[in-house]
Amino acid sequence: MKSANQLRPVEIIRNFTHHAAGSVLIKWGNTWVLCTACVEEKVPPFLRDQGKGWVTAEYAMLPSSTVTRKERESKKGKPDARGTEISRLVGRALRAAVDMTKLGERTITIDCDVLQADGGTRCASITGGMVALKDAVAKLLAEGKITENPIVHNVAAVSVGICGGTPTLDLDYVHDSTADVDLNVVMTDDGRFVELQGTAEHDPFTEEQLDQLRALAKKGLKRLFTLQKRA
Repeated sequence: MKSANQLRPVEIIRNFTHHAAGSVLIKWGNTWVLCTACVEEKVPPFLRDQGKGWVTAEYAMLPSSTVTRKERESKKGKPDARGTEISRLVGRALRAAVDMTKLGERTITIDCDVLQADGGTRCASITGGMVALKDAVAKLLAEGKITENPIVHNVAAVSVGICGGTPTLDLDYVHDSTADVDLNVVMTDDGRFVELQGTAEHDPFTEEQLDQLRALAKKGLKRLFTLQKRA
């Protein structure tokens, strides 16, 4: 069992599937997410003729990713609200890594499919999606479709929380479902925040506790950036 200030084991496996421009399976403890990057030579209507590209994301949990089968969105006939919210988060996070003017008028979509869930799926999607995005960009550079690397930062994410009064890094499902405070932290590798999503599940938390959680998150993110670069 990991201590409160440790990450679960994280493994980033590149080139996991054949057809995608970038493909990464990230194993984060018992959370496994397949992140694939698809490049399309078009942009959304609001960006046409501006010389800029776009990065977006789609997130979904597969039916057997949890203990009880999760019904597919196509069966429900409506989008899953949680999945839509996480898709937007992953897209925002990854756009912070890219200079869109160097990408040209094309869109890179990062699809994040949760194969197995044990907490932290959004953080795994961002962290693994970043590697898939870099592989897709490397392919564009190799093919001569772009001449400058549009990646300006690595981006990663980690969860922290207060569990039983103890600041805890990297919440699995058991910790996440019982935490007094739950905070997801997205940062660039030069130490800047992209997004913080924090909630007091019971009593409100103090500024001192927030500072403790941010410091703990930075420790975990330093390790994640190292793993991204090794991958």
